Amino acid sequence: MIPTVFWIVPIASVCALGMAWFFFTQMMKESEGTPRMIEIAEYVRKGAMAYLKQQYKVVLIVFIVLAIIFAFMAYVLHAQNEWVPFAFLTGGFFSGLAGFFGMKTATYASARTANAARDSLDKGLKVAFRSGAVMGLVVVGLGLLDIAIWFLILNHFYHGDSMALITITTTMLTFGMGASTQALFARVGGGIYTKAADVGADIVGKVEADIPEDDPRNPATIADNVGDNVGDVAGMGADLYESYCGSILSTAALGATAFAMNGDMQLRAVIAPMIIAAVGVFLSLFGIFLVRTKEGATMKDLLHSLGLGTNVSAILIAIASFIILYLLGIENWLGLSFSVITGLAAGVIIGQATEYYTSHSYKPTKEISKAGLTGSATVIIKGIGTGMISTCIPVLTISVAIMLSYLCANGFDLSMTSDSLSHGLYGIGIAAVGMLSTLGITLATDAYGPIADNAGGNAEMSELGEEIRHRTDALDALGNTTAATGKGFAIGSAALTALALLASYIEEIKIAMTRAGETLTNLAGETIDASQATIPDFMNFFQVNLMNPKVLVGAFIGAMAAFLFSGITMGAVGRAAGDMVEEVRRQFREIKGILEGKATPDYGRCVEISTRSAQREMIFPSLMAIIIPILVGCILGVAGVLGLLVGGLAAGFTLAVFMANAGGAWDNAKKNVEEGNFGGKGSFAHKATIVGDTVGDPFKDTSGPSLNILIKLMSMVSIVMAGLTVAFM
Repeated sequence: MIPTVFWIVPIASVCALGMAWFFFTQMMKESEGTPRMIEIAEYVRKGAMAYLKQQYKVVLIVFIVLAIIFAFMAYVLHAQNEWVPFAFLTGGFFSGLAGFFGMKTATYASARTANAARDSLDKGLKVAFRSGAVMGLVVVGLGLLDIAIWFLILNHFYHGDSMALITITTTMLTFGMGASTQALFARVGGGIYTKAADVGADIVGKVEADIPEDDPRNPATIADNVGDNVGDVAGMGADLYESYCGSILSTAALGATAFAMNGDMQLRAVIAPMIIAAVGVFLSLFGIFLVRTKEGATMKDLLHSLGLGTNVSAILIAIASFIILYLLGIENWLGLSFSVITGLAAGVIIGQATEYYTSHSYKPTKEISKAGLTGSATVIIKGIGTGMISTCIPVLTISVAIMLSYLCANGFDLSMTSDSLSHGLYGIGIAAVGMLSTLGITLATDAYGPIADNAGGNAEMSELGEEIRHRTDALDALGNTTAATGKGFAIGSAALTALALLASYIEEIKIAMTRAGETLTNLAGETIDASQATIPDFMNFFQVNLMNPKVLVGAFIGAMAAFLFSGITMGAVGRAAGDMVEEVRRQFREIKGILEGKATPDYGRCVEISTRSAQREMIFPSLMAIIIPILVGCILGVAGVLGLLVGGLAAGFTLAVFMANAGGAWDNAKKNVEEGNFGGKGSFAHKATIVGDTVGDPFKDTSGPSLNILIKLMSMVSIVMAGLTVAFM
């Protein structure tokens, strides 16, 4: 029986999608500006849509192959639930759809933002931010819609089964794998595309030819603007869609296990994360309408404007969580409410720490700018050091959040009994839901960044004048900081979600063993059915401890995978950027009159190079994330997989924070010099910080943000392939 309160989930979904449509139509009513502004926007729009169409063709082939494999496992080997292939496909479809809608909005919004900035800074901020809100609301709307539909379908078929909710929630995790797979392709492909164009434009344009950023004489400029959309909008939307869904689904699965002996309580524990997320949609909408600013606002004023909306939403969802869990009557509702607050607080702290280390309003980034006085080498050294130091606060924050959410949820029970573990892990999962509950507005602040960046590019290429460019520069600088903060937030939420998925993997192995008729020996030495095993029984049976070499080898492979993945994606950007540099140099050399502004560059050729490179280079690293967990499961078994996931989580999380923050700091160090500090534009320090920014581009926009998908996708693949792992035991 579906409780009445559950229907708030699809209602919130419809409201989110409805408001996304409202913001989109309001944005479309704004003027795109002059004929030149419209022309440039059309170039970017066509390039972005052409790339996305090509990417989806490649991804479709991968999805069809994987769906066939899952169907074979489900219907021939009977090693999976029969709904798995369909859930996997819908997860990928909705993830891709979220990215598509977000990017479509962004490509229409950039010129309108630039034109709105001609009236006032406040109007420019509102157009850009509410266009970014379309992405945030589409992601949460489609995520909740997918969850609600699958919960209703599976509940209809499994209602009355003694293991119904455990089967339903673990099956729903499969569409999380579909979302993760699509997200990784989108992030990696989009990241390679945008950074190939960006690096090529910077090296030849700003460093060699000494022309400004976004100058229409630079052949790679349009490709650079296209890349902002395919990487930082479509890629990011798909990324956070799977984080959002993964946190809700893994927590629901943990709730089904933790309260398995109490049917009514079990159902309430399963729907609790869905309802918290649904209420978060309405509170995100409230926060979005609070964002506004004044003319002449400083960077701190602009950050305060965005902070007001996000912080008010976070405070309100914290209060609402107490009410929701109390009304649901969940056991230890008070402790679980504090677990939600722990997740929210962790998200805020990580965001603030990221802002401190990446915004040029603070000392670390100013020091990198100052290092430009002595050359590009010192800029790079200082940036790497800053990125490494910046990992401290996020890692400690997540560590404290894990412990606090665990202890709050199990009543500060350190006995490590089965009940204590189950309830504590549920608390960690619900902390991840808390962190992502106001994703509607937090993602809006992230998606705002590339819209503002493209608006600045449009203003520069359209020669709108110094005052307008000053306003769009202010919006762009704010976007750099919010983008860096959003990446830190995404990586933090990935850590909590991946930990919750670890526990879900154990449950899926138990289901796979039950399906295969396997038994295990419990702590008392008795042979029992796998479905009756507790977590301590399971860990003891598979010898999941640090003295087992399989666990240690798995951990080493997991840590290695994070570095291997980053190295491959960095190398891909380097090769693609090399092709772009050669093409821009060729055009400057062969097309007479480009640098004098008398001839039009071949923008299409640069767009084609980025598209081809991204499609070619994204396949191997994306497939690697799928293949490694399968091989480890078949060779090292359950113990090896758990080691793999732990090693990948620890190394991947730390490395992702380092790369994202170092890249963000390099970017804003350059912006700091461009504002007139340390010699200003064209100075020795400026050219040194451009080199640092160029090195940081693949750090912050390709490898870094892709790592948080990698650690979750490896968990998702392990869960979906649990039946295969059991077959090789």
